[in-house]
Amino acid sequence: MKKQGGIVITIIIVVLAALIIFNSNIVLSPGEAAVIFNKVTGNMRLAANPGFYILIPFVESYYRYDIKIQTYTMSQTQWEGEVKGDDSLKALTSDGQVVYLDLTVRYHPDVNKLIKLHKEIGMDYATKVIRPQIRSFARLTISKYPVIDVYSGKREIIQDEIYKKLLKVFKANYIILDEVLLRDVRFSADFQKAIERKQIAQQEAKRMEYLKQAAKIEAEKKVIEAEGEAKALRVKGAALASNPALIQYEYVQKLAPTIQTIITDGKTIISLGDILKYKK
Repeated sequence: MKKQGGIVITIIIVVLAALIIFNSNIVLSPGEAAVIFNKVTGNMRLAANPGFYILIPFVESYYRYDIKIQTYTMSQTQWEGEVKGDDSLKALTSDGQVVYLDLTVRYHPDVNKLIKLHKEIGMDYATKVIRPQIRSFARLTISKYPVIDVYSGKREIIQDEIYKKLLKVFKANYIILDEVLLRDVRFSADFQKAIERKQIAQQEAKRMEYLKQAAKIEAEKKVIEAEGEAKALRVKGAALASNPALIQYEYVQKLAPTIQTIITDGKTIISLGDILKYKK
């Protein structure tokens, strides 16, 4: 019996030793940090570098943090964001139009202020800070712009403005903001139809302008041709006035260009060579 009791005691001692060893150290990988809490004193210390850290058994506990760059996405795509389903952000423009935004924010905890982050916010800072602040400042920024600005070339300006606003509030909460990506903007069905109608109207206006220009060019061409014909008639009239024989030449040319001599009344012979000589 004593032997069996000794075995049981030995097993208990081994288990306790294993528990002590297991709870008295922490191994951190690259991109990880830990806040180590002393249950007796209430103090905290930071383990910021990868490696092996020894803890006081049953006195110290730790909270592991991912300090690499992370992303928080709100998207219409079911599987893409942190919240499954359509989690796109709904906002109103300054002229009351509804827009839907897909946003991705890249960030990481400020490792130098990790203890403050843990004390004041906790490990669920994404829920308490990241998500609500993105939604708040994105909506606030969109509300300053009319829908046509959001639709056209001011998306980068809007994205930059959201970034600057979030940068300050994240910093105040011990989080470093790396990037804001305004990935997609969608509009209401009524606005989409209005844009389509506008595009059709613009295309029709361009077509009408093209037809107008073509008609103008054709009219100018006809004026030039008419002026050329008028000038030719004036030159020909002057030539006929100075050499009446040219009338006969024009008549003969219309009959047959290869004829050189004709008899007009059975008596008179006209030599085209003589007429051409006068023409020259």
